[in-house]
Amino acid sequence: MKRIGLLTSGGDSPGMNAAIRAVVRAATFNGLEVFGIERGYKGLIEGDIHPLGPRDVSGIINRGGTILHTARCKEFMEPEGRALAAANLAKHGIEGLVVIGGDGSYQGAAKLHAEFGIRCIGLPGTIDNDIGGTDYTIGFDTAINTAMDAIDRIRDTANSHDRIFFIEVMGRRSGYVAMISGIAGGAEDILLPEVETSVEMLIERLRTGQKRGKKSSIIIVAEGCEYGGAMVLAKRVSDQSEYKDNRVTVIGHLQRGGSPTAMDRVLASRMGVHAVEALIAGEAGKMVGVSGQQLQLRPLSDAWEQRTRFDMELLRVAHVLSV
Repeated sequence: MKRIGLLTSGGDSPGMNAAIRAVVRAATFNGLEVFGIERGYKGLIEGDIHPLGPRDVSGIINRGGTILHTARCKEFMEPEGRALAAANLAKHGIEGLVVIGGDGSYQGAAKLHAEFGIRCIGLPGTIDNDIGGTDYTIGFDTAINTAMDAIDRIRDTANSHDRIFFIEVMGRRSGYVAMISGIAGGAEDILLPEVETSVEMLIERLRTGQKRGKKSSIIIVAEGCEYGGAMVLAKRVSDQSEYKDNRVTVIGHLQRGGSPTAMDRVLASRMGVHAVEALIAGEAGKMVGVSGQQLQLRPLSDAWEQRTRFDMELLRVAHVLSV
């Protein structure tokens, strides 16, 4: 192997640039050339491919987003699009591909491997931490710290005005970001896609807290919860109870940006080096994951077949601490 390609796909996450840096420098250390592919699979189809060297990735370990940019690509979902992508890899002499992204990005890599024999290794880049085969994804730690900081700030004004605040965090179908940031932020309740919670039960918990002397409350709502987000839930609580004067904050894409934490930088760096060494060793159709503190290679299909699930004991802990 002499040349490898590198792309970022799907939603951006803090630490992607640290992973890009690690792949480029690990490849250079091992005598490989690296070609960066702009805008994910879209750039691969369009042939937007250029060399990347160690100096091209200087000073990016602390930057959020991705210097290679990212985009959704409907054309890649069709066989003709994937054939063109494979042809462009061959045109540049690229023998292996590192794909940084979520489960959708991995499914694209798996098809390239299955249909054209392209050796692909995936790195889990998503704030949602919803990929199977790894305990943590690149960007998750930064996202929960960003959410926690927002919760801390909102609690100040909630306490000042004796109000209930509903705070919506990202996470797609996973409640991982909501659960961890909610516990870290001392939330009174946390609503998750994985757990059915009635509005009546939430109202009863608010009343119980009020009887115990609480004058303000923070309710964390995962964007994928059954009620359709914090705005809908806040209105239902207002319509069905005496808690009319509540407020809603949607943190949104703030969680996807910003400088990555030390944990995300180190995780991305370790995974990037591991991906390059896996390609050199002849591995293909695999993803780099972390279990405990150890890196491991798992089939790409684990990403969508084995969703990461947090320990439901965490929700019980959150309720115990909300008295």
